[in-house]
Amino acid sequence: MCLAIPVRVTECLPDSKAKVRVGEGETYMEVSTLLLPENVHVGDYLIVHAGFALRVLEPREAEESLKLFRQIAEQDGLSVNF
Repeated sequence: MCLAIPVRVTECLPDSKAKVRVGEGETYMEVSTLLLPENVHVGDYLIVHAGFALRVLEPREAEESLKLFRQIAEQDGLSVNF
């Protein structure tokens, strides 16, 4: 099972790519935005799977998702950094 945790664009790169930050820590990854119908911008939230951005999220939707994931993790006694 995969969890679609929103990531935030920190840099727009050439060749339909973006650098994104995973959570609040220092984990970054480079993803392809080739499958998206629109351009991404710094600050956008994305849903990513297997290195490809599948969807741009509205900030409110991304923040609600992150809040729910944190609540679930806390209920299970887990420490998360997103």
